[in-house]
Amino acid sequence: MIKQNKNLMFFLLIFMLALAPLVSPLKVYAQEGLTDEEDSKPTRPRKFITLTLGIEYDEKLPPMPEFISFKGDFKKVASASYSKEINTLRFTPLKEGIATLTVHDKAGRIISEFRLDVKKSKLDAVVREMQSLLGDIEGIQIRVVNNRVIIDGQVLLPRDLNRIYSVVGQFKDQADSLVTLSPLAQKKIAEFISRDINNPEIEVRAVNDKFVLQGWASSEDEKARAEIIAKTYVPDVHIEFAEAEGKIKRRRPANDGVINLLQVKPSAPAPPAKIVQLVMHYVELKKDYARGFNFQFTPAIEDGSSLSFQSGSDTPGGVTSTISGTISNLLPKLNWAKNHGHARVLESSSLIVQDGRKGTINAGSKIPIKNTDANGTNTQLVDIGLFSTITPTIVSERSDSINLDINFEILALTGNTSQGPLISKNTINTALTVRSGQSAAIGGLIRSNASTVYNDPKNLPNNPILKLHASKDFQRNQSQFVVFITPIIKSSASAGSEKIKKKFRLRD
Repeated sequence: MIKQNKNLMFFLLIFMLALAPLVSPLKVYAQEGLTDEEDSKPTRPRKFITLTLGIEYDEKLPPMPEFISFKGDFKKVASASYSKEINTLRFTPLKEGIATLTVHDKAGRIISEFRLDVKKSKLDAVVREMQSLLGDIEGIQIRVVNNRVIIDGQVLLPRDLNRIYSVVGQFKDQADSLVTLSPLAQKKIAEFISRDINNPEIEVRAVNDKFVLQGWASSEDEKARAEIIAKTYVPDVHIEFAEAEGKIKRRRPANDGVINLLQVKPSAPAPPAKIVQLVMHYVELKKDYARGFNFQFTPAIEDGSSLSFQSGSDTPGGVTSTISGTISNLLPKLNWAKNHGHARVLESSSLIVQDGRKGTINAGSKIPIKNTDANGTNTQLVDIGLFSTITPTIVSERSDSINLDINFEILALTGNTSQGPLISKNTINTALTVRSGQSAAIGGLIRSNASTVYNDPKNLPNNPILKLHASKDFQRNQSQFVVFITPIIKSSASAGSEKIKKKFRLRD
C-alpha cells in the first residue's frame, strides 16, 4: 500500500512539472490583473480594404516615420507601391483572395495594418471607363462597393462636381456619387480675392460658403471695388442630395454670398498745394530806317505898295504913293536826310503762384488822351504796358509737367498825331504743357512796314511865281516780339529767397 502511494506521488510530481509552462502565463495574467477580453484589443491601426480585379486603389497613409518597410502575404493577391512625396500607397489587384499587409518602422514595430479582400466583379469595365472620363479630377476615388460603382472624395470646383454627376448619369443603375465640395476650396478662393484686392488692411474670410470682407478701405470707391472683385470669385451653389430631396433647407446667401463689413477710413487732410514759380522774359527787337529827298524852287513876290497923305507948313500937302515888291524863295532848296534806328527791349519778371490759382502781372502806365465832343473837351487816361494772366496746374502728384493757361496783352505808344497818340496792341492767348525748369517760347510777332511818298511839297508860298519841286520819302519799320516762360515747381514760397537776399545784400 505504501509502495503504491509512492508511485502515485511520483506520477503527480511529473505531471505538475509538465504543466508548469502552461500554468505560469495564467499566473502572470492574474498578477497583472488583465483579462482575456482586454488582451484581445488591437494595439495598432487596422483597416479592411475591398479591391476589385483590374482596378487600382490609392490609400492615403497617416503620418509615417522616415524609414518604413512592408511585410505580410499581400503579394499573393496584389502588388503595392509607396510614394513618399504624397504619402500614398497604391494597390494593384492581381488575384482573388484575402491577405494582410503590415507597415513597420525602423525598429520593426508594426505601425499600421491592412486586410485586403480581392474580388472579381463585372463592374470593372464600368470603373475603367469612368476613370478615363474623370481621371484628371484630383481628390476622388472610384471603386466597387456592394455591386455598385461608388465615386467618393472632395473636389475644389463646382464645375468638377457637375462633370462627375454628368458621368454618373450615364450609368444610373450601376454607379453613385458621394463626392462633395472641399472646405479648402473656399479658403483658396478667399486667398485669390485677397490677392486681387491688394490691400493689406482688408481681410477676406470664408465662413459657411460665404465670404466676409473685414478691415479698412481708403475710400467708398475702394470698398465697392473690393465687393465687386469678391462677387466675381463666388462659385456656383451646389445642391446636395438631401437638400434636393427636401431633407435639409439651405439659407439663401445674402448679397450673393459676400458680406461686406469694410469700414472707410476718415479722409486725411489734403496736403498743401504746391508752389509754382513763373519766370518770364519779354524780348522786342526794333529796326527803323528813313530816307528823304526834297528839291524845291518856288520864287514868290510879296506886294509892298503903299499910299499916304501929307500936309504941313514946311511940306506941300498932297497924296504920296510908293510901289514896292519883295521876291522870296529866290534860291532853290535842296534837302536830304537819312536816319537809322535800332532798339532792343528786354524785360524779365518772376511770379510765384499756388498750384491751380491764377496769377497776374501788370506793368504799365497811364497816358492822357483828349477827346472833343458836343459837350466839350475831356481827358481820358489810357493804359499802356504789359498785362499778363497765367494759371499753372501741375499734371499729377508724381509728375513734373505743368499745364499753363496764358493770356498776354502789350499796349505800347508808337507815335503822336494831331488826333492823339497812337497805341499798338499785341495779344497772346494760349495753353501748353511745360516740364518744370524748362523754357518755352509761347508767342512771336514779326512786323515789317514800308512806305514811299513822292512829290509831297511842304511849306509852299501862297502866290508863287514859279513852282518847281521834286521829293521822295522812304520809311521802313521792322519789329519782332517774343515771350519766353519757365515754370519751376517749388517746395515752398520761401525757396530761393536766400539767394535773392544775398544778391541784394538784404538782412532780416
